[in-house]
Amino acid sequence: MKLIVLDRDGVINRDSDAYIKSPDEWEPLPGSLEAIARLNEAGYTVTVATNQSGIARGLFDIATLAAIHQKMHRLLARHGGHIDAVFFCPHGPDDGCDCRKPDAGLFTQIARRYDADLTGVPAVGDSLRDIEAALLVDAQPMLVRTGKGERTLAAGMLPASLPVFDDLAQVAATLTAESPA
Repeated sequence: MKLIVLDRDGVINRDSDAYIKSPDEWEPLPGSLEAIARLNEAGYTVTVATNQSGIARGLFDIATLAAIHQKMHRLLARHGGHIDAVFFCPHGPDDGCDCRKPDAGLFTQIARRYDADLTGVPAVGDSLRDIEAALLVDAQPMLVRTGKGERTLAAGMLPASLPVFDDLAQVAATLTAESPA
């Protein structure tokens, strides 16, 4: 099985420091939905691992998160793509859970669900915490410049060998060129 793990905010959709709190606020980044469809076409099982601390902060509830994800799935289907599963952490930064990135809990949930070894699995994110979580399970982290990506690059705390891409479309083009269906 070819598996890929994507962060949501800043990778698939526009990010906001004020959080994405409703379906109306969820807007796909240019080319991201087409990129996921391209990954699907190439045989990838596409998963999402996303911190959603807005739930713990009382900014939105699980039903609203489900509505946001329904919009994402609906718009993606129009492009011929799908996300196989969304894994999310509803906890705040001080809750002490193991699922909030930079911890690896979401990745271990994905590994269990798919009975998969995540070694070398592409894991696309826009923040240091995405990269750190991927490294904990020996996945292959990839940074995109969208979302918080430029800010993350500017901080200069990333591994020197980390692949950096302009956006998810460039990641998909690279992976599908290397790995035909």
